[in-house]
Amino acid sequence: MRIFEFIRIALSSLHANKLRSSLTILGIVVGIFSIISISTLISMLQLSIEEGLSMLGKNTFQIQKWPAMMEGGPGARARYRNRKDITYEDYQQFKNKLVDAKYVGAEQWSFGKLVKYGNKETNPNIQICGSTPEAFPNNKWYPEIGRTFNNQDVFRHEKVIVIGKDIADALFEFIDPIGQEVRVDGHKLRVIGVFEKQGAMFGESQDNFAIMPITTFQSFYGKRSRSINITVSSYDRESYEDLIEKAVGEMRIIRKVPPGEENDFGIFSNQSLLTTMDGITSGVRIGAFVIAGIALLAAGVGIMNIMLVSVTERTKEIGIRKAIGARKSSILIQFLSEAIILCQIGGIVGIVLGVIVGNFAGSMLNAAATIPMDWVAIGVFMCVLIGVTFGTYPAVKAASLDPIEALRYE
Repeated sequence: MRIFEFIRIALSSLHANKLRSSLTILGIVVGIFSIISISTLISMLQLSIEEGLSMLGKNTFQIQKWPAMMEGGPGARARYRNRKDITYEDYQQFKNKLVDAKYVGAEQWSFGKLVKYGNKETNPNIQICGSTPEAFPNNKWYPEIGRTFNNQDVFRHEKVIVIGKDIADALFEFIDPIGQEVRVDGHKLRVIGVFEKQGAMFGESQDNFAIMPITTFQSFYGKRSRSINITVSSYDRESYEDLIEKAVGEMRIIRKVPPGEENDFGIFSNQSLLTTMDGITSGVRIGAFVIAGIALLAAGVGIMNIMLVSVTERTKEIGIRKAIGARKSSILIQFLSEAIILCQIGGIVGIVLGVIVGNFAGSMLNAAATIPMDWVAIGVFMCVLIGVTFGTYPAVKAASLDPIEALRYE
């Protein structure tokens, strides 16, 4: 009951000085708002990135000519562009050597294509891929209806295709797509399956793609049209890291990379991409934390000044309370409660505004809404810490006043 009494007295005191209290609270609002808004936006982006980057199957990694994320400044692109393409022959040699892997698949992509059926056509940004059957489980590509192709289809250069959900919806709204004939760059292909819906990343659909046998793809576009990506999956988590090391070694041998030189290919997994993204976003978060820390420090000094003024103004009140039996600890807790409540009010307002503004900014990038509960908890803790840190001295000063001197004060 005493705690509620302290809170009531503290709120009454703050209410009696609305303008002064509001200006003091404003500093806390700015600091907490900075942390929460940035953290909310980053959490939204990370969530969307994690959903989008989780494109590879469990215990799966990919080898490709280009790195997953470009690093190294303006000249990096030219350096990576000069790497040798990974060829289908490289893939076949690699697959034969990596016998410990569960699946070793190959993919070769071409972008910005139209898919047509009769007088209907898709938008011109369809991604067309030639692959081996092993690429399907490695990328979590599973058919909703129909089937995927097999090694016999690859060997015989069969003109078959498995299409994404967006293509099926655009071309076959009221008919069964299985067995229908579509055209890609004038080439006729028979639809044998439709993939399960993949969802979206940053509001962009990931269902606007189609897969055909890699041999068929190369007969249309040529073997050297684009470097091949190789996906590899292990049987379990225990053998995953060893498989990566072995894959890197075999790939260096196949591509004749001299000892001591860096790899002329990129290798990544879901986890490595997320780790890279965490490194990027952590820098932004630290910067926001530093800025917010400065604002909160200034707000804390403001709270200390206001509480010292309050102690001076209420000296006679403190003397009366002590004269009728108030303990030193009661006076200390009362003034400390006022400092903490000031901080908490500012913190709550800052958290609410930060979540709203952060989610609004994230929605502009088509990221899914979220509330960073960990940073909300940190924000509340920081408010308590600031209240205790900067409110202790004024509270101790109030509690230490001599009741006789306090009663004489005018």
